[in-house]
Amino acid sequence: MLKQKTLKDSFSLRGKGLHTGLDLTVTFNPAPENHGYKIQRIDLEGQPVIDAIAENVVETTRGTVLAKGGVKVSTVEHGMAALYAAGIDNCLIQVNGPEFPILDGSAIAYVQGIEKVGIEEQTAVKDFYIIKHKIEFKDEETGSSIVVLPDDKFSVNVLISYDSKIIPNQFATLENMQDFPTEIAQSRTFVFVREIEPLLSAGLIKGGDLDNAIVIYERQLSQEKLDQLADIMSVPHKDANQLGYINHKPLVWDNEPARHKLLDIIGDLALIGRPIKGRIIATRPGHTINNKFARQMRKEIRQHEVQAPIYNCNEAPVMDVNRIRELLPHRYPFLLVDKIIEVGPTHIVGVKNITGNEPFFQGHFPQEPVMPGVLQVEAMAQTGGLLVLNSVDDPERYSTYFMKIDSVKFRQKVVPGDTLIFRLELLAPIRRGISTMKGYAFVGETVVSEAEFMAQIVKNK
Repeated sequence: MLKQKTLKDSFSLRGKGLHTGLDLTVTFNPAPENHGYKIQRIDLEGQPVIDAIAENVVETTRGTVLAKGGVKVSTVEHGMAALYAAGIDNCLIQVNGPEFPILDGSAIAYVQGIEKVGIEEQTAVKDFYIIKHKIEFKDEETGSSIVVLPDDKFSVNVLISYDSKIIPNQFATLENMQDFPTEIAQSRTFVFVREIEPLLSAGLIKGGDLDNAIVIYERQLSQEKLDQLADIMSVPHKDANQLGYINHKPLVWDNEPARHKLLDIIGDLALIGRPIKGRIIATRPGHTINNKFARQMRKEIRQHEVQAPIYNCNEAPVMDVNRIRELLPHRYPFLLVDKIIEVGPTHIVGVKNITGNEPFFQGHFPQEPVMPGVLQVEAMAQTGGLLVLNSVDDPERYSTYFMKIDSVKFRQKVVPGDTLIFRLELLAPIRRGISTMKGYAFVGETVVSEAEFMAQIVKNK
C-alpha cells in the first residue's frame, strides 16, 4: 500500500505578490503524518495557521484566497498543485505576507524546490478517496462544469472556450501526475487586455507584468487606449492593429492557457484534503467552480468517510475456503468467512455470501430472515484472526483468541442474498502477541456493522 509523503527538508522561494506587489518569501516545510496542508502567516502576531481546505476559501477572483479568523493568504493554487502532483500529503507552508509570490506565473519553481530537497515516505498509509460513481457540478449561468468519473488513478482533462479569435477553444490533458513537471508545471497564468483595467480598479494585479503572465490582446482598442494600458503596466507600447499574445517569453506550448487551467484545477482540488482516484473532466473551469466542486467532494467524502473495499468476483481470492479451514479451527456451521480477497501488512478484506440456507435463519426471525448481529461480529473476528495469523511464520501452528470487543454498532440489517465484505485494520502494531483492530462490515457501499477488537495469538499446535 502507498504511504503518506512529506518533504525531506525545507525550501524557500522569494518574489513579488501578483495582487499586492509586495516582496514575499514562502517556505515549504516537512510535516508529520496526517497533518495535511497548512499555511502559517509568520508576519502576524501569534503566527496564525490556516488549514488549506476548500471550506476556508473566501475569494476566487483571479486566484484562490484562503482565510480563517480574518487572516488571509491568496494565490496559493500554484504551490498547492506542485505539492499534490508530487504526491506530498503533509506540508507546513510559512509565508511572510498575504499571498504567495507569483514568481513566473507558473508552478515550475515550486516543482524545482520539491525536487531539490526530495520527498520522504512516512509510515501512515495514504488515504485515497476512490471515485466509484459519476459526480458532477454544473454552473448553468457560465456553462462551466466539472465531472469526476471512476478510474484507477488521478487524471485531468480540460477544455477551455472563450469568445476570442486568439484562443477560442483549447484542450489539455494529464494522464499521469509524474508528467506534471514536464507537461504542466511551466504553463503560465494569462490575462486578457480587456480585463486589466477592471482588475487594477479592483485593487488587484499590482505586481502583474510580462515576466509573470501571458497577456492576450484579442479585441482591438484605439492606439491611445492601448498606450494608456501599456503605461499603467510599465510595458512597451504596441501597435493597436496587431492582435495576439503580448509576452517577453514565447509560449511554451500552443495550448499553454489550457495547460495552466489544468494546473489551477489540480491546485484547487488539492484543497479537498485527500488524494482521489478518478478522472476529472473540466469544461470552462475557473477558481470559482473549482472551489464549489472541491466543497462538494468534501461533502461526498464526509458522507462516505469509510469506503467499502473494491470487490471483483472474477479475481482469484488470496485465500479460498480450503486455505481458511487450514488456519481457523471453525467448521460448519460456524465458519463464517468464504474467502479472503486482499491482505496487506496492516489490513485484510474478507467475503461472506449470505444465502437463505444459513442454519441460523431457521430460528432467527424465520418469517423475515435477518442475520444475527453477533454473527456479523464473529465473522469480522474470524477475518481479523486471519490477519493476525498472517503476521507469523507457520500460521497453522497458532490460534487467535479474542480478549475484548468494543464500540459495536449495527447500522443496517443483513438478509439472504447480501454479500458481506469485511475490512479489518490494525490500530497499532502487534506487540507480545496482542493486536488491536478496527473492523467494518459492508453490503455494497453501506456500512452495516462495525466493532473494535483486541486479540491474542498463541502458539499451541
